[in-house]
Amino acid sequence: MAETPSKTESAPAAVEGCAHLVVILPALNEEKTVGTVIGRIPREIPGVGRLSVIVIDDGSTDATARLAEEAGAAVCRHPTNRGVGASFRTGIAAALDAGADVIVNMDADGQFDPADIPALIRPVLDGRADMTTCTRFARKDTLPDMPRMKLWGNRMMCRLINRICWKTHYTDVSCGFRAYSRETAMKLTLFGDFTYTQESFIDLASKGTHIVEVPLRVRGVREFGRSRVAGNLWRYGVLSLSIIVRAARDVRPLAFFGTIGVAVFALGLVLGLFVFGWWLGTGNTHPFASVLLGSGVFLLLGFLLCVLALLADMLGRQRVLLEQVLVELRSQDRVPPDDEDDPATAGERSCAS
Repeated sequence: MAETPSKTESAPAAVEGCAHLVVILPALNEEKTVGTVIGRIPREIPGVGRLSVIVIDDGSTDATARLAEEAGAAVCRHPTNRGVGASFRTGIAAALDAGADVIVNMDADGQFDPADIPALIRPVLDGRADMTTCTRFARKDTLPDMPRMKLWGNRMMCRLINRICWKTHYTDVSCGFRAYSRETAMKLTLFGDFTYTQESFIDLASKGTHIVEVPLRVRGVREFGRSRVAGNLWRYGVLSLSIIVRAARDVRPLAFFGTIGVAVFALGLVLGLFVFGWWLGTGNTHPFASVLLGSGVFLLLGFLLCVLALLADMLGRQRVLLEQVLVELRSQDRVPPDDEDDPATAGERSCAS
């Protein structure tokens, strides 16, 4: 299976011994597929000694929760619909509380093949990746059958995330079929409720996480119903972009505010030079006196934004230090259970707290 490596800062550590794998499935009204997906998850995977499945029921109004439990999964329940991003955070917390060494996130709608889980987690188990993600677009033989508009949107999203992450070459940043080591999952700091896919790339790439893309074949469209995330492309684009902009602001504040400040300052400088050139040629600023005033405003505003960029960068460094402390607290608070109780039960308890 071909793999596409991404930005690397340090080599990840291999998962020693027989790992505890926890598969989390965010679900909203997926009664037609959730039981089948759970049933098709391989129970015997090389390098995996324990397997748990946790379904995050995000306010479903059908039999999703009941069918998931009947299929053998623990169920975390949101009383109301909170979004895929919120469900993902709940699932990660539940998996960590259950003592997971490796966490796989996949949708409950049947678009991803559970039989691909061994290939997806292998780089994490071998210590070749901190996180692996399915890519649908790295090879022609795995290209899914989906509308051209969605293909174009995915390509544009990849370009945007690669530009924000800087010197990365991801080919698919919107696929939800991913695997995380325990240490990587503890580093995640996400805020978006609507989705998590692009935000997690930005967050982990900024922390030097070794991310490997694994080309896998994925169903291009759902078998039943419409996607609750990408069902409306315009809504998906607007809400995702708002999450991406805030994530970029948080991880690269100097570049974010500095770029705006330099652009505004440059605009003021261009306007000022234009009026100055007019004055040299005519001896007066008429009829561009107001342009000269605007130039002064833009120059001042640009300067202030550059100062703001420096302050934001200072706060960004404080954020990095706080996140390092948070990871330490998480590692102390979430000690893997030593008893032989069902780890899925621990995940269910964490959801209720």
